[in-house]
Amino acid sequence: MVVLVVMGVCGCGKSTIGKALAIEYGVEFCDADDVHPASNVEKMRRGESLTDLDRLPWLQLLHTRLASWESGRCDSVRGVSGVMACSALKQQYRDILSGHKQSDTNQTIFVYLRGTREVILERLSTRRGHFMPLSLLDSQLSDLEEPWHSCVTVDITGDIDSVVARVKEQVDLHVLH
Repeated sequence: MVVLVVMGVCGCGKSTIGKALAIEYGVEFCDADDVHPASNVEKMRRGESLTDLDRLPWLQLLHTRLASWESGRCDSVRGVSGVMACSALKQQYRDILSGHKQSDTNQTIFVYLRGTREVILERLSTRRGHFMPLSLLDSQLSDLEEPWHSCVTVDITGDIDSVVARVKEQVDLHVLH
């Protein structure tokens, strides 16, 4: 089974694209932001960056969700069994999420939504009702370790439908080959 983790910095469109992909594939969607403990959310609301120690229990919980999708029955025609939106900024976080493994039958594909700081700043300036303040973008960009293994990288310019179509095209190639 294949699970997708739509990743990138705040404001790149993880939740929006992730939800659209889950609908396209007919699978469950999980927004990792909804799983953060209250202490993490409060810390970010105050404009404080999370530490690796803050993130560890959260990442382990997310790994459990991904592992359950990988081992479960897959109803999707294309072999995708779940979609998660998660920043997954560092390789060590992605290793925890994927369980440090990639096999031919069970794998986590990271879908990296790449955008320029200017495009993301513009998106963040119009976003309402999210706990992540604009001030944390630079710390996320600083922490970001661009992925290269089992990764699909898609530029975020364009409308939602075109980004989703580009992601699906690349994911389908990954899954079918």
